[in-house]
Amino acid sequence: MKDPGHRGSTAALALAALGVVFGDIGTSPLYALKECVSGAHGVPPTPENVLGLLSLIFWSLTMVVTVKYVTFILRADNEGEGGILALLALVPARLRGKGAEGVGRIAALVLLGAALLYGDGIITPAISVLSAMEGLSVATTALTPAIVPLTCAILVGLFSAQRFGTARVGRVFGPIMVLWFAALAALGLVYIAENPAVLGALNPLHAARFFGAHGLHGFAILGSVVLVITGGEALYADMGHFGRAPIRRAWFGLAMPALVLNYFGQGALLLRSPEAAENPFFAMVPRGAPTYALVALATMATVIASQALISGAYSLTHQAIQLGYLPRVEVRHTSSEAEGQIYVPSVNWALAAGCVALVLVFGQSSRLAAAYGIAVTGTMGITSIVYFVVMRAAWGAPLWKALALLLLFLSFDLSFFGANLLKVLDGGYVPLVIAAVLFTLMVVWKRGRALLVERFTRAAPSVEGFARGLDARCRARVPGTAVFLSSRAGKTPYILAHHLKHNKALHETVVLLTVFTEHVPRVAEKDRLDLTSLDEGVHRLIVRSGFMQSTDVPSLLRRAAAKHGLPIDFADVTYYLGRETILATDRGRMGALAETIFAVMARNAGAVPGYFNLPPERVVELGVQVDL
Repeated sequence: MKDPGHRGSTAALALAALGVVFGDIGTSPLYALKECVSGAHGVPPTPENVLGLLSLIFWSLTMVVTVKYVTFILRADNEGEGGILALLALVPARLRGKGAEGVGRIAALVLLGAALLYGDGIITPAISVLSAMEGLSVATTALTPAIVPLTCAILVGLFSAQRFGTARVGRVFGPIMVLWFAALAALGLVYIAENPAVLGALNPLHAARFFGAHGLHGFAILGSVVLVITGGEALYADMGHFGRAPIRRAWFGLAMPALVLNYFGQGALLLRSPEAAENPFFAMVPRGAPTYALVALATMATVIASQALISGAYSLTHQAIQLGYLPRVEVRHTSSEAEGQIYVPSVNWALAAGCVALVLVFGQSSRLAAAYGIAVTGTMGITSIVYFVVMRAAWGAPLWKALALLLLFLSFDLSFFGANLLKVLDGGYVPLVIAAVLFTLMVVWKRGRALLVERFTRAAPSVEGFARGLDARCRARVPGTAVFLSSRAGKTPYILAHHLKHNKALHETVVLLTVFTEHVPRVAEKDRLDLTSLDEGVHRLIVRSGFMQSTDVPSLLRRAAAKHGLPIDFADVTYYLGRETILATDRGRMGALAETIFAVMARNAGAVPGYFNLPPERVVELGVQVDL
C-alpha cells in the first residue's frame, strides 16, 4: 500500500518517519521522569507519587499527542504539507491581513508560534545531547568533567556536517530509531515484569489523587511532565515529508507503545529502588559496558532528534522568506532529487552558537530543562486556536464542534503553558527572548515590505500604458533581451522608468517578470507561468511559486520560451534589479525604531541574484534611496 502523494509504501515511509518525526519525543525518556522526581520542582519517588506521575505522563501522551495531533491536527494539511505556517495558509485571506496593513491578527499569532519554534529548536539539540552524555557519569564519576566538552564537540560536529546534506545519513536514521525504540520497550518490559502493579497508573484517578495531594506544587510538576510531549508539534510539521498515514502507523505501531513501556519501566524501577531517581533511565542497565553501550545508542538517537529540529528550522526559514516574513538569506539545495532538502548557513551557525552557549551556561540537563517547554507549549496553544479558525472559516464546521475541540485542546495546552511560566526566572526566559526578537523582526519586515511596495507603485504607470507610450520616450532599441524584476505585475517597475529616463534606449525584447508566492506548498508546473505579450516588444511574465518551492528564473524563462514562444536570445540577456536603501526617519509610517530595524534588515538581506539563481555577470543593479 502506498501513501498518496509520497513515494514508497506506507511501511517504508513509517520507518523513515521514525528517524525524523519521532526523534524529539522519542528521546524524552532520557530526562523527563528524572526531572519529575529530582528536578527543581520534583517530588520524592514514593509509590503514590510515582503512580501519579506515570498516570500524568500516559494521559498527556494520549490526549495531547494521540488525540490532538495524530487524530485531529494532522487533518489540517495544505496539499499534504503540515506545520504552523502551512496552517496559516489555510486561513482565508481576509483574516490574514494584506496590503500596507502587513500582518493581521491571526497571522501575527502564527508568527509568534513560529518564533517560539526557533527557541525550541535551539534548546532541543542542547538538552538531548547533554542528557545522553550524562549517562557517562552513571558509569563512572571520573568522566563527569568531560560531559560538557564532549557535548559541545558533538554539537559542533553535527552543525558542521549540515552543509553536506542529510540524504545519505537519512537512510540509516529509521533503522537506528527502530533499534532505539526497541531498546526503550525491552528495558521497560524487564522492570514492568518485576512489578506489574505499576500498570495501575493507567487509571487516571492516580493523576487526580496526585493533584489532590500536592495542590499548587502538583501544578508546577506539569512543567516537568510536559517534557514527554515536547516533540508533538514535529508530528504536524513533518507531515509533508512522509504523509499522514505513515506517521500514524509509526506512532501507534512502535513509538507510543515503546515510550509508555519505558516510562512505566522507569516507574517500576523507582518503586523498587528510589535511590535511582538521580538518573532512572541509565539506572535501568548495569554499570560498565551496558551503560557505555546505552550512552552510545542514546547519543545517536539524540543526534537524530537534533537533526530533525535543525532541518525543521531550515524549512521554517525558507517558508517564511517565501511568504515575505523574513529577508532573503542564502539557501543551498543539498539534493538534486529532493527539493525540500536544503541548508541555510546563517540559520545553521546561529543555532550552533545558541546550542553551545546554552550547554556552557547551564551545564546540566536538569538546569537546561527549566528553559524547555515554554516555547513548544506556547506553539501548541497557538496551533489549537488557528485550527479552530480553520475549522470555522475554511471548513465551515459547526460552532459547537469546533468550540468543543478548542476547549479540550486548550485545557491541556494552557495548563502546561501556565506551569512552564513558573520556570521563567529559572531559564524559561531564554526561548521567550528569542521568540520576542524573531517575532519583532518578522512583523517589521512584513510591514516594511508592504509599505515599500505601496510607496513605489502609488505613482507608477500601468504596464499597458507604458508599453503604448514607449515610442515617444525611447529613442533607440538595441539588440538583446532585458528582464526587469517587478514586485507588482500591473505596474511599471521603477528601475525600468529610471533606466529609460537616463539612457533613452531599450532592448528589443523587454520582459517584466513578477514572482508571486502562493499560500500553497507547491504550484503545479502547468500553472506556474502566465505570459502576456504587450505592445512594442514588451512582455509581462508572472511566475507563481509555492512556499516550499524555489524560483530559478533562468530555467523558468527557458520554459516560457519553449511553451509560450517568448522571444528571448539567451546568449544576450541582461537582468535589471532594484536595490533600495531605506532612509529611516521619525516621519515615516512605521516609526523611527521600526524603520531603523527594517533598514538594517534590508541592508543585510541576501543578494537577489543568488536567490533567483541569476548569473552575476548578466545582472545590473540600480540603487535608489527611499523613505517610508
